[in-house]
Amino acid sequence: MTERTGSIQAGSFEAARKVADAVLFEGYVLYPYRASSAKNQVRWQFGVVAPKDWSEAGGPEPWYQQTQVLLDPGEGDPALHVKVRCLQVQARTVERADGGTFTPVPELEAGGQLLVTWEEGVEREIDAVVFTGRLVETALPFHLPSGEEVEPVPGPDGRVTARLVCRRGTVDGILRIAVSQPDGPYQPIRVTVRIENVTPFEGDPGDRDGAVRHALVAAHTLLAVTGADFISLLEPPEWARPAASGCENVHTWPVLVGDPGRRDTMLSSPIILYDHPVIAPESDGDFFDSTEIDELLTLRTMTLTEAEKREARSTDDRAAAIIDRVDAMPPELLDKLHGAIRYLRGVEAPEPEAEEVPWWNPAADASVSPDTDSVRIGQAEVAKGSRVRLRPGRHGTDAHDMFVDGQTATVEAVVHDVDDRVHLAVILDDHPDADLARWHGRFLYFAPEEVEPL
Repeated sequence: MTERTGSIQAGSFEAARKVADAVLFEGYVLYPYRASSAKNQVRWQFGVVAPKDWSEAGGPEPWYQQTQVLLDPGEGDPALHVKVRCLQVQARTVERADGGTFTPVPELEAGGQLLVTWEEGVEREIDAVVFTGRLVETALPFHLPSGEEVEPVPGPDGRVTARLVCRRGTVDGILRIAVSQPDGPYQPIRVTVRIENVTPFEGDPGDRDGAVRHALVAAHTLLAVTGADFISLLEPPEWARPAASGCENVHTWPVLVGDPGRRDTMLSSPIILYDHPVIAPESDGDFFDSTEIDELLTLRTMTLTEAEKREARSTDDRAAAIIDRVDAMPPELLDKLHGAIRYLRGVEAPEPEAEEVPWWNPAADASVSPDTDSVRIGQAEVAKGSRVRLRPGRHGTDAHDMFVDGQTATVEAVVHDVDDRVHLAVILDDHPDADLARWHGRFLYFAPEEVEPL
């Protein structure tokens, strides 16, 4: 679905497409990729924009999604390209031929294949272009039409033994785009993109399945600009911080996308991301499962039985692609999934090689000795064996503090963390299994200012 109000040579969306596709299909079908799996009985968890009537009647999904971002204006009139992407749910029902009628069934063997009832996601896009040199506010209605396709399935004798019926519900919405100038001494441009679902729907508020069939699913917004730069909302420059903190993003999270340093494209996602997110180069394809732990999901998929793989292939074409890819995966590609080292900075000169000492060996850092080190607290030297009274809660953020405040304890070690900060390892004097805790090293840790020497 496309709505256009002009033409634009905007920054390419191609740099954002791989990440945007990962957002679009996040959680689409979960391992073990079978329709019968309990994990795949409740789907469509991200970016659901449901009918307004149903949502306001008590339905658990919102009826709108709002993105607000900032532009650092350049010379001339900037132009903005907005692309809303989503899935439209399509129910695929298997129906068995019963005389002159058809009866819906969860699955069926017909025509030499396994047929499975399932909900598919059909990709949709809504496009709009605005020129932000003028302060504008526009509302663009969009319509995702309903539809029904019937596919007969003949048996070995040529007679129809079943059929597949695919149905989509109507989705009517409004894409609102507003360009404004926030108050303040500096003048960034604020762009607001609001997606609203105004589809008439009078279903019960508890009927989520029915409402989702008239919803935008995995809805997200791509924005590209020419003649200006987007401002990061995660790390805005100092002059733009007040305007950035005033941006109101509802059910979505906008980040810069593309190569680091690039500021002409943003992705507003229903999933929290960081600026310039990327798909790991070792990832050879989608798994649609939360955070896509490729090696784990690959190994688990390899353990599926042939019957389970057959059902997964029948569940969805995208699930079938996963099974086929894993079945054909060469060993060298599997090895790539085991891990990669990303260097944060270059090494200017090689450091002299040091003798490797296991981290758990005291010789790894002979400058510290938890059993003999001490720390001065007030007028007292506190070391192993010292008794102290606990006064935790420097910041008042740990609910556990109230249970140990005022209790006495014995210091078991004086330790240092990786930032060389000192901590006292203690065991409470009234601990019911103090010897066992001491043997296992199950200590409580406190900073020196959180204890009083006794």
